Amino acid sequence: MGNTGPETEIREEEPMTVSVMIVDDHPIWRDGVARDLAEHDFDVKATAPDGESAIRIARAVRPDVVLMDINLGDTSGVDATRAITNELPDTRVLVLSASGEHNDVLQAVKAGASGYLVKSASVAELVDAVRRTAEGDPVFTAGLAGMVLGEYRRMADSPDMGDPPPRLTERETEVLRLVAKGLTAKQIADRLVISHRTVENHVQSTLRKLQLHNRVELARYAIEHGLDRDF
Repeated sequence: MGNTGPETEIREEEPMTVSVMIVDDHPIWRDGVARDLAEHDFDVKATAPDGESAIRIARAVRPDVVLMDINLGDTSGVDATRAITNELPDTRVLVLSASGEHNDVLQAVKAGASGYLVKSASVAELVDAVRRTAEGDPVFTAGLAGMVLGEYRRMADSPDMGDPPPRLTERETEVLRLVAKGLTAKQIADRLVISHRTVENHVQSTLRKLQLHNRVELARYAIEHGLDRDF
């Protein structure tokens, strides 16, 4: 009553659709995962049966997330992960593999994978993992994250620490420490009373300075330089 002007419609900002490519040498499994993700509003850009075609297709479609199997017959998912993360810094790789072996997980992470999920995961776990990977969070099947960071901590105990680190700002160092502690971008924003976007800007700036690819590598860097122990 009394409002003669046009109504102002307030719309909540809709989340961006995450684009995905699925790499697996088993067509039935590959198609099943594609169908599950499409039903949860992901944009499945492409699928690939091997590492070589995965690299070629990823260059063309530039997905937000690549779901990558490790064992691809005659080709290696680790090599494909390394090539994709090196060439496409805005594309993140989430490994989805039947193997939870220590060496497979470590090799995938060292190649640039943002996370590692075993194929026994439920559809709900897969959907959550892909969304979180797209947001930049490291995602691991329970128990695997501790194993990866434990290995990095063991490596950090070696006497050769390499070249001196690039200079980070005080805030970048603070964010880096919280990343190493395992906090998500939202949790870091709440802890530091800053916006989610500001956290992401600090993370991206730190990645560029350190020439790293993702939060898992940031956590490794923090451990190697003792930053994870200063909380």
